[in-house]
Amino acid sequence: MNKLIQNLLTISIGMSIACSQQEPEFKLPDVKPPVAAVKPFEITAKHGHKRVDNYYWLNQREDQEVIDYLNAENAYLDTMMAHTKGFQEDLFKEMRSRIKEDDSSVPYKLGDYYYYSRYVEGGEYPIYARKKESLDAKEEIVMDGNELGKGKSYLNFFTSVSEDHNLAAIIMDTVGRNFYTVGIKDLRTGEMLPDKIENIRSSAVWANDNKSFYYSIPDPVTLRNFQVKRHILGEDSSKDEIIFEEKDQTLSCGVGKTKSKEYIIIGSGRTDASYAMFLEADKPGDPKLIAPLKDNVQYDVDHAGGDKFYIYTNQDAVNYKLVEAPVSNPSPSNWKDVIPNRSDIFLENVDYFKSFMAVQETKEGLAKIRIIKYQDKSEHELEFGEPAYTASLGYNPAFDTEVVRYSYTSMTTPNSVYDYNMQNRDKILMKEQPVLGDFNKENYQTERVMVTARDGKKIPMSLVYRKDKFKKDGSMPGWVYAYGSYGYSMDASFSSTRLSLLDRGFVYAIAHIRGGQEMGGDWYEDGKMMNKKNTFYDFIDCSKWLQENNYVAKDKLFASGGSAGGLLMGAVLNMAPEVYKGVISAVAFVDVVTTMMDETIPLTTFEWLEWGNPNIQEQYEYMLSYSPYDNVEAKNYPHILATTGLHDSQVQYWEPAKWVAKLRTLKTDDNKLFLYTNMDAGHGGASGRFESLKELAREYAFVFDILEIKE
Repeated sequence: MNKLIQNLLTISIGMSIACSQQEPEFKLPDVKPPVAAVKPFEITAKHGHKRVDNYYWLNQREDQEVIDYLNAENAYLDTMMAHTKGFQEDLFKEMRSRIKEDDSSVPYKLGDYYYYSRYVEGGEYPIYARKKESLDAKEEIVMDGNELGKGKSYLNFFTSVSEDHNLAAIIMDTVGRNFYTVGIKDLRTGEMLPDKIENIRSSAVWANDNKSFYYSIPDPVTLRNFQVKRHILGEDSSKDEIIFEEKDQTLSCGVGKTKSKEYIIIGSGRTDASYAMFLEADKPGDPKLIAPLKDNVQYDVDHAGGDKFYIYTNQDAVNYKLVEAPVSNPSPSNWKDVIPNRSDIFLENVDYFKSFMAVQETKEGLAKIRIIKYQDKSEHELEFGEPAYTASLGYNPAFDTEVVRYSYTSMTTPNSVYDYNMQNRDKILMKEQPVLGDFNKENYQTERVMVTARDGKKIPMSLVYRKDKFKKDGSMPGWVYAYGSYGYSMDASFSSTRLSLLDRGFVYAIAHIRGGQEMGGDWYEDGKMMNKKNTFYDFIDCSKWLQENNYVAKDKLFASGGSAGGLLMGAVLNMAPEVYKGVISAVAFVDVVTTMMDETIPLTTFEWLEWGNPNIQEQYEYMLSYSPYDNVEAKNYPHILATTGLHDSQVQYWEPAKWVAKLRTLKTDDNKLFLYTNMDAGHGGASGRFESLKELAREYAFVFDILEIKE
């Protein structure tokens, strides 16, 4: 064993024993953090600019020196936080105690079956099950995740059932890199068929013959999905027919099925543009094009019966619109508006039924659900009563029904599932997420405020706090979270684990910054590419607003974000480190320029229109001006906890590792700087509903320790 790791582990073990013996006073050991070797590596852009990366060598995943360094960082973290181990365990138990362990989802009807998932007490993974014709019928197990996960350090799996309900594709990842293996289970006998397809990157989309399905696979180098194949049961998967191959390296393809079950849709796209093809699900043939790829135009296709497609698109519609087109000739010249573009309303989602259309929209950052009747075009809107909330259309596989399922949640209201009758307008609460213990949503208050950013834009921010703990006097600890990329909107939703913060007096905020789409399509455009810094400025301005308006103390504000939100954390740390007491940056995309220059790894070519093309000097220089890794300086930084996963295929582990190594060398303060690498997981962290809580307990303990919160 590496001597550094051995020494750190010895100290950690000794401290854990000391903590368990409840010594009256704890004193941090005099332990120096790991120091990564400096190995200068010159990187030259195509336009000639040169940079030197001292830690480029950390990208060698199989190099023992790299593994030793990551293990040393983990051991250092364990050592320096060993005195919190008991508290971490208490936090884990506290968060777990709120979870109803033998819980189940609301069943949905599909054909003659009611499908649902459930958990058993102590079980880490879901059990997918069904009952035929009645919920009182005998349960049939589609797949037991706890059996599937035995002996595995990681498991992520889901299922896809054939149209005749006799077969189920079991799609699972046991490493965490989002490479899935497909097996086929005969639901009549319970036996697994010999068919096995490895390294797919999608679900299995069944054809209507119930003996074949479609799936997409990644390019072995860049990992972008570049082929759609069709597998016929009983045949050698190595001979599966290639239905479509995307040759443009900036595009990634996928496959799905329309609501009517009549068509297979193959789509291909990047962050700014997409196109789609269709083929009949009853008699597969060659895919037919809907509309060709066009810069800055996205569209999705669905079919709800008859001779027309519904197409959701931003063509000449920054806030998206819905059009229809004949199946016989669906080219853009035949597109006819069904829901036109509106300047003040963002069209998010549409679901189709035999007699109705359910429309999910956003106005001023708040969700709306509207019901439209085909026959007479009459419509009505569902009402919601809180200042900050999230409402969204649920999973509605049935077509010939008057009932639409939707979800509702707020920062004080647990996720609730409703069935709404679109004809008579009756609403039934099917389930509210149970929160065990003494939880009472009346004890908590949510607010929605509009923060004026430095350029005058109004930024929505959702807040929640515990009423009897809160004082608007500038003394409260605070936690602010955001994402701000890819047009993903961050919902003001409920979290039972967040109660562990609120019950200790924290004010929790979600900043709906530019780069998402909370305020419409322009909100996204104004936070990407050459406007990316707006994302960071918005977050800083929201953070300062919390302090200046006495919601949060100026020396007690913490921030967190993951993936592209980890980029956000890295950027604001360089731009305004004095605003934050501490930052948690998870699976962080912090080495923007180097990653965008490397066309052999994921998160590159087909994302150039999100971040920039480094081969274009102006875009290169703009990315370089904010890239967190490139802008680390010799100055004071707040406390930092960075996390990553060794098998992450979306943001490679070496980005956070390099960032921490550089911070250690340059920062001028004595604040904590930790790197945690999950050596068994990928982008999503630990699998299982309880193992992931341990990682969250570590993050909370990191923050509580800084604030000297002991229990």
